[in-house]
Amino acid sequence: MTELAWEPTQEYAERANVTRLMRAHGIETIDELRRRSVEDVQWYWDAAVKDLGIEFHAPYGRVLDVSRGIPWATWFEGGRINLVTSCVERWAERAETRDQVALIGESETGTVRSLTFAELRAAVDQAAAGLRDAGVGKGDAVAVFMPMIPEAVIAAYATAKIGAIYLPIFSGFAPSAVAARLQDAQVKLVFTADGTWRRGKQALMKDCADEAAAASPSVERMVVLSNLGVDVPMTPGRDVGWSEFVAPHEGARVEAEDTAAEDVFMIAYTSGTTGRPKGAVHVHGGFLVKIASECAYQTDIHTGEVFYWFTDMGWIMGPLSMVGAHASGAAMVMYEGAPDFPDPSRIWASVERHRVAMLGVSPTLIRALRSQGDEWPAQHDLSSLRILGSTGEPWNPEPYRWLQRVAGGGRIPIINLSGGTEVGACFLSPFPVEPIKVCSLGGASLGMDVDVFDADGRPVRGEVGELVCKQPWPGMTRGIWGDPERYIETYWSTYEGVWRHGDWAKIDEDGQWFLLGRSDDTINVAGKRLGPAEVESVLVGHPLVTESAVVGVPDATKGEAVWCFVVAPGADGEDGLPDELADL
Repeated sequence: MTELAWEPTQEYAERANVTRLMRAHGIETIDELRRRSVEDVQWYWDAAVKDLGIEFHAPYGRVLDVSRGIPWATWFEGGRINLVTSCVERWAERAETRDQVALIGESETGTVRSLTFAELRAAVDQAAAGLRDAGVGKGDAVAVFMPMIPEAVIAAYATAKIGAIYLPIFSGFAPSAVAARLQDAQVKLVFTADGTWRRGKQALMKDCADEAAAASPSVERMVVLSNLGVDVPMTPGRDVGWSEFVAPHEGARVEAEDTAAEDVFMIAYTSGTTGRPKGAVHVHGGFLVKIASECAYQTDIHTGEVFYWFTDMGWIMGPLSMVGAHASGAAMVMYEGAPDFPDPSRIWASVERHRVAMLGVSPTLIRALRSQGDEWPAQHDLSSLRILGSTGEPWNPEPYRWLQRVAGGGRIPIINLSGGTEVGACFLSPFPVEPIKVCSLGGASLGMDVDVFDADGRPVRGEVGELVCKQPWPGMTRGIWGDPERYIETYWSTYEGVWRHGDWAKIDEDGQWFLLGRSDDTINVAGKRLGPAEVESVLVGHPLVTESAVVGVPDATKGEAVWCFVVAPGADGEDGLPDELADL
């Protein structure tokens, strides 16, 4: 049995949001709640909506409709809801929360800005009025290609509030990648900035946006924020500064568009292995309910707390942080720059400065910070932390233990999530009210009927197989934008009526889940399947190794051979390290 990294105290469990949900329905354990949530998914998702106070301005009838087939399931039939109402307006309208901080923007230059819920609502309304004045309406696509700054969230909510389609784009993309997304979604207006900060240097973005827009005939307008304060070329008739765009609408009040639960909120792109990027389609009702439930029940964020996931708005964790924090009435931290600049204490200093309750990181970031030593987190008061979150890749045991020790002193859990852009959140997650093994993903997220299948579609335990989901969920993509055939081929063609995600998974003897890498990234050595993550974890366990990558290369004898590449600061290759690693 793998060692336990976390066992909840009674005090911790008593305070947890998921405990409130269980007690409301007479449920005693998280495993019982997991089981009931998939035995009757309609009961669970309706219960979550009510428990979380999610506001539909016209009630829904049937919770789930699969009349068009499971891949095309729809949710909250007849319901009318605009995501911005639950994430911004309800908090701005309540006396007890209107002056509570909603958004904190910190730059690596040291600048910190914050907005209350009332201020966020006012800024969103100004930008929404600007969009309508620019001729943007319901169903039009609006791209947000901006740094990790408050205006990126304001632009996202303004777009959603008028019923337009929000299209987040990673701030570090090259022009060709930006253009591919603008073209695919037929974007009408682009929000961008002159540039951003990266490791003390200015990284310009406007020239990239210009080149991408030049290749995208649908783009009619570009709104440019002066973030760095540098001069950039402005195209007459198309470009307008952010200040000029919003200034005429100061004090405006914009009614949220009367959107249906199934109206599109966002197209979030994920890179495919071939061809054009895949646009996952997320809707106002389903995305909100799925994200709100996960951030409340898994990362256990509470109203008035501070939620900080180190990410970019162009990746799914950006919109997840925005919607998840604000649906719970918590503040979202946005950090512009490198988390270890000018020194490796930067991320820990931010936790102390903003009294962060939930910190989300990637295993790669923690491996890098671990290599810098314990002294950096030790300089800061991290006592505000209650939860550590992680996602993006499998963990290695030593970095996992290091994070839990230095950031939480062993007193708080790591909530290790796994899902994807097209999932709209997570398939797998532990809960803070249950024991958690080192590197474990715990078990199924609530309402997620996940399993591990062999090649013949049979469930397996104690061995590696394909991660699948046997029932639909509200956050599931409503297809791939403009390409329904690709959607079916990618996710639904291996097992009939079952979503195959493309990850190798294993359920151990205690029912805890572990991921072992992509199933399309398997190395076959003499007929034996090997996941790169398994070998990489062993390599990173060596004290001199901070990063590793494992690939298969053709081999005349065994079919494939394993090649290992490592980053080992301080090693010179002549000190016997290669032989040590080969013997592991």
